[in-house]
Amino acid sequence: MSDLDEGAINEVVDKVMAKADADAAQELIKAFQQGMTKVGERFDSGEYFIGDLIFAGEILQAAMDKLKPALSGDALEKRAKIVLATVEGDLHDIGKNIFRTMAEASGFEVFDLGIDVPVKIIVDKVKEVNPEIVGLSGVLTLALDSMRETVDALKAEGLRNDLKVIIGGVPVNENVCQRVGADDFSTNAADGVKICQRWVG
Repeated sequence: MSDLDEGAINEVVDKVMAKADADAAQELIKAFQQGMTKVGERFDSGEYFIGDLIFAGEILQAAMDKLKPALSGDALEKRAKIVLATVEGDLHDIGKNIFRTMAEASGFEVFDLGIDVPVKIIVDKVKEVNPEIVGLSGVLTLALDSMRETVDALKAEGLRNDLKVIIGGVPVNENVCQRVGADDFSTNAADGVKICQRWVG
């Protein structure tokens, strides 16, 4: 994954799909996650550029789409709804997109609102689809203020009673989670999906 060798990745995915092995598919996802971490490290060191990050995300998206049938096993019913967005003021979406793909593969119905999403749009979507979970993503420090404003707005509208909120992105941690008013946080898409699975049982 970290070498951005699309041909080699497709070859491995095709082998897993030929066996329809859910366990092997899960192992492959872990390998993809490790690869994406290395891609991020290469970006930080200046070896990779933003185009490489986007290409890596596209390769992963295509591979995950192929893996979905094996991950879904015996046609999982949609277990819960997630409204997902990169919050206002932030344009980063690679982590959000990885989370969305993994969540969908795990049986969630995901409403992805995209990037730079105003608070009102998120609140209106929550009213419309009545999700169990809201996922807020952001990489920039200023995104943390938008996350807090979104959570405050959900509370003001009386929508926080049974609604869980998870935040994700590079700058999030336990202190940020408490400051924002979220229920949990994750800096890793796979861990984020596990948290959501735990919430809905």
